[in-house]
Amino acid sequence: MLITSFYVIIFYLPLLLRLSNCNMLPVILVHGGAGDIMDSRVPAKIAGVKAAVKAGYAAFEKGGTVVDAVEAAVRIMEDDPAFNAGYGSVVNLEGEVEMDASIMIGSNLSAGAVTVVQDIANAISLARLVMEKTPHVLLAAHGAKKFAIDQGIPILPPGSLVTDTALEALENYKKYGTQLTEIAAVKNKGEVGTVGAVAVDAEGHVAAATSTGGITGKMVGRSSDTSVLGSGSYADDQFGAVSTTGHGETIMKFCVAHTIIKAMENGKSADQATIDTINAMTAKLNNTAGAITVSKTGEIGIAFSSKRMAWAYRQGNEVHYGIERGQHEKEPAE
Repeated sequence: MLITSFYVIIFYLPLLLRLSNCNMLPVILVHGGAGDIMDSRVPAKIAGVKAAVKAGYAAFEKGGTVVDAVEAAVRIMEDDPAFNAGYGSVVNLEGEVEMDASIMIGSNLSAGAVTVVQDIANAISLARLVMEKTPHVLLAAHGAKKFAIDQGIPILPPGSLVTDTALEALENYKKYGTQLTEIAAVKNKGEVGTVGAVAVDAEGHVAAATSTGGITGKMVGRSSDTSVLGSGSYADDQFGAVSTTGHGETIMKFCVAHTIIKAMENGKSADQATIDTINAMTAKLNNTAGAITVSKTGEIGIAFSSKRMAWAYRQGNEVHYGIERGQHEKEPAE
């Protein structure tokens, strides 16, 4: 009798744990890039991340999945020239926009990513199609564009995503830049904005999505951490979901997103795992980054070693946001 009872408990335990979370409020958390954000850019960054969480939460309210929520949030920022993704992306040495994106589901570790993509308005949606419509995880350059055409995604006229701001940043990079960094370290022209979103639904399912235009002055064909699972994005229902931003090559070397998840697996909270990983990366490799994390129980983690990082999240009827170190504002959701 005891043996039978034991097997019944083991069989139903996952269901019982899932039911215990049914009253949890969904959470959508976004970032708009970590770096030396100029004072003049702050209002647009804050407005943009607020709009993104509004769109992500609206997806939940309409009955959408956790993947719908992160995609909706990222698309808002890809369409906003205040961010380095989609329209607003920085350009490579030849003045072209080449974008990366990734998306991942925590329930079964399904994932899709694209890299060196041109003339697509929303790279995150193309990454989702890679996840859902192909046996692959990552498609690149011409192959990714061909897949987009096959899937009916509109191809924009060449150069449509190139902004005057991006071209000006490239010219300043060529004059003053001394290294490749996401903030394009040039005289008063630092620009950031890799965008990302993580979310957890009422049942504890998580997802992550990240999208970027890369770094000003990058070589043609350069891929970023954003397109690499475990670096730019990671999601696992057992622990949580992470999206990162910052110096891409450094983030890749440190596998920041997966390192945060592993720290949570070893018992750290979402917040402590995020803070400790970002600090450890910066201490070891002397470059800055930021990350956002949500746990399977809705716990939030936000950290950055750069000067600023725009972020926002919504849970229930409150929106929380910030961009400065130590800043945490909140207001009623509209």
